[in-house]
Amino acid sequence: VNASHCMLDYINTHFMTFTLYATLFIEATGFMHVCYLIRDMVHFAAGKSFESQEPPKTGLTFFFHWGRVLFSMA
Repeated sequence: VNASHCMLDYINTHFMTFTLYATLFIEATGFMHVCYLIRDMVHFAAGKSFESQEPPKTGLTFFFHWGRVLFSMA
């Protein structure tokens, strides 16, 4: 069995559509943003600074980021 044939069979099903919409919902709600909290706690416990290519979150971006983290914990 060739794996590419299995993937094409998966793409042409309604289950794939359900999977797509489920993952898009999880991404839109920020359900998995609790990972950022775990990352920050590990960096704090290790005593190391966190280096990122992104600028620091400020204002509305800061509010939405931590709001999603809190929503993920609920």
